[in-house]
Formats: sequence, C-alpha cells, structure tokens
Amino acid sequence: MSMKRRDFLKTGAGAAGGAIVGAPALLKAQSDRTFTWRMTNAYPPESPFYVTGPGSPEDFCRKVAAMSGGRLQIEHFAAGELVPAMEGFDAVTSGTVEMNAANAYFWTGQAPAAQYFTTVPFGMNFQGQNAWIYHGGGLELWHELYAGFNAVPFPMGNTGVQMTGWFREPIESVADLDGLNMRIPGLAADVYSRLGVNTQVLPGGEIFPALERGVIDAAEFVGPYQDRRLGLHQAAKYYYTTGWAEPNNVTELLINKDAWESLPEDLQAIVRTAAMACNLESHTWCEANNSDALTDLVDNHGVIADTLPGPVVERLQEATFDVLSDFASQDEQARRIHEAFFAFRKKHASWAALSEGPVQRLVNGSLSASI
Repeated sequence: MSMKRRDFLKTGAGAAGGAIVGAPALLKAQSDRTFTWRMTNAYPPESPFYVTGPGSPEDFCRKVAAMSGGRLQIEHFAAGELVPAMEGFDAVTSGTVEMNAANAYFWTGQAPAAQYFTTVPFGMNFQGQNAWIYHGGGLELWHELYAGFNAVPFPMGNTGVQMTGWFREPIESVADLDGLNMRIPGLAADVYSRLGVNTQVLPGGEIFPALERGVIDAAEFVGPYQDRRLGLHQAAKYYYTTGWAEPNNVTELLINKDAWESLPEDLQAIVRTAAMACNLESHTWCEANNSDALTDLVDNHGVIADTLPGPVVERLQEATFDVLSDFASQDEQARRIHEAFFAFRKKHASWAALSEGPVQRLVNGSLSASI
C-alpha cells in the first residue's frame, strides 16, 4: 500500500507539474496569435465623426491596435471603397468582412426592430439610451436580435440630439408637410409618411445634390457641424429643431459572430472597451463643435434656425405612438424590445425630470440673466 501511495503521489505530482508548465505555454500561444480584420462603413471617406476624428471608426481601429499591442489590426474602408454604403450588414453577416460601422436603423429590411438600437422618436437622450443599452438589458436584446444573422453588435458612437432638418420652405402647420419629399431614415420616416410626406433614405454624400436640385424638399442629417460640412445650408435655409425624430443616435459596431468568437477573451475585452471609449468621445466631440457651427450658419450664411410649431410637434407625437404601436404588434421579438425600451424610458424620464431638468432650467436662467 505504501509503494502504491508513493507511486501515485509521484505520478500525480508529475501530472500537476506538467499542467502548471503547460498553462503559461498555452497562454503565451494565445497571446502570440495575431488577427487582421477589415471594417467597412456606411459613410463616405473623410466624414468627421462617422469615419475620421476623435471617437470615429478609424480612431476605434487605432485604439484597438494600440491596446492590443498590434495583435488585432483592423483595416478601415469607407463607403464605396470595398462595398457600397448600404451593404455593410450583408458583408458582415456573410463573412465577407469582419466588421462594419453604420446605424442599425439602416437594416430595417433585414431586422426591423434594430431601429430601437439607433434611436426612437420621442425616445431617450444620449444618457438614457446608453443607460438602457449598457445597464437596462438593451444590449442583451440587441445581441439576441442579431443572433440569427450570425452577428454581434455594440454601440460605438453617439451624436446626441439631432436637428429636425433642413426645409426649402417654412413649416407653419401640419398641412405644410403634406406632399413633401424628404430624406430621413428610421422610424421617423414612418411617422412622416402618416402625415403625407414622401420619405426616402439617401447616403450622406447624396443628400446635398438631391436637395439642391429639388429632388427632395427637405432633409435630416445630423447637426450643425456635420450639416454645414455637407453644404445643406446652400440648398435650404429653414433649419428646424426639437429633437423629436432623433433625441440621440447610436453608431453601431457590427461584428461577424464567427470572427468574434475566434478572438481570445482579452481581445474581446479590448474591442468592447475601445467601442465604449469611442461612444463617449464621439459624443463629447459633437457637443464641443455644434454650437460654433450653428452660430456660423445663422450669423454668416443666412440660416433661419427655429423650433417646429407646437401643433406640428403634437401631431407628430400622435403619429409616432400610432406607428410604434403598429410596429410592436408585428411579432413577439418586436413587442419585447418595444416594451423593454419604453419601460426603461418611463423610469429614466422620472429621474431625469428631477435631476437634469432642474439643472438645465437653472443653466438657461443664468444665461438669460446678466452675469
């Protein structure tokens, strides 16, 4: 018995020693493995925020390369450089490329409920949308929605509130919307359609020529900085706001699921962290630049910036909840996402009314007073 016990201990110690030696070797083999991926984009080359600049997809690629010590290199391709602007979803889900940067509401033909993960008319602001995605179950629902497409999504940017848009003629009543041709994506397009607007989705690079030639009468893009860069003020002078259509706007990082699962856990963590960093950085970049751009548009380019008339906003809100009610009844998954979104919206709104609301009123009061 004593010999067998000594033999067992000796054998066991040797096996354990081998495991201890083997584990670092395995970890080293994983840490030595490198990956070279490609990312496509729905926006044209040199587009600030959407392609270049702080918190942009190109910046995301640089962050991942630096954080991973070069183990994950991502080559970025703007719209048209590898695939057309609106074909990134299919390129990722088919495995043609590993990543795409766009907005989830572009994929309504493939996954209609994806719109809730970009923005919802009369929905939540940047803070509320991110709170829902990161801590309110939104990201899990987003992943569940895309599971059938062999894709994994993450938020990678946010413009914050967007302007209602540019109009060639003033909007003074609901009747002025009837018959308009307008570029606008997402659920807001369905809302406008209920009021007689003919809507279409155009890539960013095609908006100005269509507006200038009168092919469309109105267009929504992003906000003062981005819109000025496209020259939209040269084709229309009436610039409306309220933020009803897009109280925030999430940039989507779409990843092929097989490629994602091939990454070691540390590289997955780097991708998630870099995307979260870009989400914050891109939003603060927008906040830092839009004020000066709007002042320039009004003071130097004759732009008339105004809020939509109250009765128009009220009618848009009525139409919005009709559209959302119909949308939620389409299928079980859409219903679950809709109910989860609005349950969180209600909760967040009650807190925001007691926190951000009073602060904003104090700020506005200070600005109007002599300081």
